[in-house]
Amino acid sequence: MGKLRGVVTQITPLTDRISSLTIAATGGGVLPGWAAGAHAVFDVPGSTRAYSLVAFDVVPAAPESYRIAVQREDAGQGGSRAMHGLAVGDDVLFEAPKNSFAVETQVPAVLLAGGIGFTPLISMAAALRAARQEYAFHYAGRSADVMAYSDELAAGHGAAFHLHFDDGDSALDLDRVIGGLGAAHLYVCGPRGMLDAARAKAAAAGVPEAHVHFELFEAAGAEHGDSAFEVEINDGRVFTVPVGHSIIEVLEEHDIDVMYDCQRGDCGICQCDVLDGIPDHRDVVLSEAERAAGDVMQICVSRAKSARLVLDIDGE
Repeated sequence: MGKLRGVVTQITPLTDRISSLTIAATGGGVLPGWAAGAHAVFDVPGSTRAYSLVAFDVVPAAPESYRIAVQREDAGQGGSRAMHGLAVGDDVLFEAPKNSFAVETQVPAVLLAGGIGFTPLISMAAALRAARQEYAFHYAGRSADVMAYSDELAAGHGAAFHLHFDDGDSALDLDRVIGGLGAAHLYVCGPRGMLDAARAKAAAAGVPEAHVHFELFEAAGAEHGDSAFEVEINDGRVFTVPVGHSIIEVLEEHDIDVMYDCQRGDCGICQCDVLDGIPDHRDVVLSEAERAAGDVMQICVSRAKSARLVLDIDGE
């Protein structure tokens, strides 16, 4: 399926930086169905951005529109600013929904959102409620004025919904959340710090890896001490990956097609084998054992600790 063409039919400011956009198919009709946790990739000037689809009730098989919530990142690369620059009636191009963060409604669940990471968890909570499954929904943020949909979520989920403010007496107690999991699966979406902390605490508490699910809501940025490195592919060609650029970006600049989706290091689609060299892992997909082995990596975000990486990538 190629790109879908849609039109913005409604824009609703939710906070100073977050707005909801409703997008319908151009010319009317229905859009592809999707399941809780799915996202769609939208074209923005010079790039693409993935946004989770928001649904407060069970998703219809043939939806007439999609809803997304976009947080404007003034210091970002411009994608969110472009989305915030849209007006009702503007056209948008996007791909059919994909889902690398599906919720399992046959078992209890604990949903944990940090900041804008609430977006995929809204549809998950709706699916769990419809399935009459036991669940808890924890939504954490700096303060009440930066947290969208809190009133709607509290009304819709009652005692299952827990709001946490960093600047009040209800700050998130991650130890308590992890310690109370029991047999429930944990779904975490938010900034890298929250994901790393939740993952470490879950491992320390003996929670099975298969019970812990993540989606990252920020791209990996440059880190202090980053330097350029080389990537060699199967046909012997060698490319330099500068600071601030990903392996995928450099390969695509040289017309080398690779599979990828999220470009945040949390879906695993871009994983490739490392034939030589030492990766600098910056994903949230690999286990600690896989990171230590160093024979696979996510090329959308990870870099190199060695001067060169030799990767199992075809040049055709």
